[in-house]
Order: sequence, then structure tokens, then C-alpha cells
Amino acid sequence: MTQASLSPRAWFLMAMLAFIWGGSFLATRTLLDTMVPLHVVTHRVLWATLVLWAYVLWRRFPLPRDPRLWGALLVMGFLNNAVPFSLQATAQTSIESGLAGILNASAAIFGVLVAAAVFADERLTARKMTGVGLGFAGVVVTMGPSALTSFDPRSLAQMAMLASTFSYALAGAWGRGMLAGIRPEIAALGMLTGASLIMLPLSWVVEGPLPVALPLPALAAIAYYAVVITAVAYLIYYRVLALAGSGNLLLVTLLVVPVAVGLGALVRAETLPPRAFAGFALIALALVVIDGRLVRRFRQARDRV
Repeated sequence: MTQASLSPRAWFLMAMLAFIWGGSFLATRTLLDTMVPLHVVTHRVLWATLVLWAYVLWRRFPLPRDPRLWGALLVMGFLNNAVPFSLQATAQTSIESGLAGILNASAAIFGVLVAAAVFADERLTARKMTGVGLGFAGVVVTMGPSALTSFDPRSLAQMAMLASTFSYALAGAWGRGMLAGIRPEIAALGMLTGASLIMLPLSWVVEGPLPVALPLPALAAIAYYAVVITAVAYLIYYRVLALAGSGNLLLVTLLVVPVAVGLGALVRAETLPPRAFAGFALIALALVVIDGRLVRRFRQARDRV
């Protein structure tokens, strides 16, 4: 993972991105009060796609002409948007938004394993294996051991959250292997276009026409969900990537969790069991170990003593 020093501007953008993405779980939960999960996801990707199309056309960015590249972007939309968004929205019908945010942090754990399986330069070192072990321990603590043996709606919802993070990991590997060198705005546009082409007919067939006559709070949530959380957040994400490097983006995964938990408690009066916070502490420790910088600084300080 490429790592760079964090400037005040990079910290500001990372904090903004964490706050935006942390609010996605509350926005999902709010929309689930008025519509089914597949319609929630379709609203998210469809309107975000239209916003990005307007942005790309306004900036006059050249569009790819290779059909194979558009095919790769369609797969990216499936793995990075359609599948995880649908699983997470379905999961949040049975679990709190804060808990969903905590389990979402396991995406980085799966990302390490998938990258090691696919890329020769991403081998599993002892440090990474230690981090992965801590991460999975944190997931077990967060969910509770009984969730791994029972099949009630809450347990299945937590399993769905984990499956969504595994899909994110697959998308990361696919993007690195198939979309290298593509302008970030075009990658985001093509990915969301692919997701929209999947979700619109799927949700129509399964759940019926997309509802548009909605109460004002639902419309506001859709606007925030699609425009800010999805379209704008992708643009901020790629800016942070350029300023701070991919390694520092692990910090965003950690910063998202307190925002998700705090908003769920403040707006919907959600409460989580103590084991959820203990599990998050283990997941956070896992990401710190995988990132490696604090470990190196500790060793350097120890060597100087």
C-alpha cells in the first residue's frame, strides 16, 4: 500500500469522507422505513449516476471506447455497488446502523486476503496475518459466538454485512487488475452506470416499479444518499487517494465507525451491546497492525532506547 504524509488538507478531506460515509448507514435505515431494500439501492446508484454523467460531460472528460473496458466497469459496478449495497440494505432491516458500520470495517481485512490470493506483490507477511487474525476475532466478538451457529434474522443480517465486505474486497482486486490507468472520474461513472443497469431492471422485476411519490424526509434522504454519499464521496475519495495514498485510506474505515454509531444513537436512539464496542476495538487494532506504521514507529522507538 502506498503511504504518504498527511497534510492538514488531507486530514480535512478524510474527516469529511468519513462523516459522509458514516451517514450512509443512517440514510439507509431512514429510507428502509418507506421502501424495500432493492428500491433503496436503485435510488442510490441511479441518481448518483446521473449526477456523475452531468459532471463528466460538463468537464468534457473523454469517454472510453473499448467495449471490453465497459464490460470491466459493469463487473465493477456489480461487485462494488450492486451486490454490497443490496446486502447492506437488506441487513439493516434487522440490525442497527451502528452495528452495520462496525461490521463494514472488516472490508479491509478481507481486502488483505483477496489481494494476497490474487497478486504476487501482496503476499501475507507475519504482520498482516496477525492483523487478519485480530480482525476476525473482532468480528466474532462483535457478532457474538451464537451468531455463527444460529440462523435468526439478526444473525443472517450480520452474515450479509460480512458478505458485502467480501464483495468490496473482490471489487478492489478487480479494479486493480482491470481498471488500472483509467481516469478516476470515468471509473466511478462507469462503475455506477453498470450498477444502475443491473439494479433498475432487477428491482423492477423483483419488487415492482421504482417508487418516486415519496414523503419529503425520504426524498431528502435519497438526495443525500445518491448525490453526497455516492457521487460526491467518490470524487473526494479519489482526491484523498492522490493526496495521501491508499495506505492512509485505511484510516477512513476507522473514522466511519464512530460517525455511524453516533448518528444511529442520536437520531434513532440505537443502543449497542458492550461486545460490539469491544469487537470494534479489536478490528481497529487489526487495521493498525495491517497498516504497519505504528508498529514500525514502536520498533524504532524501542531500538533508540
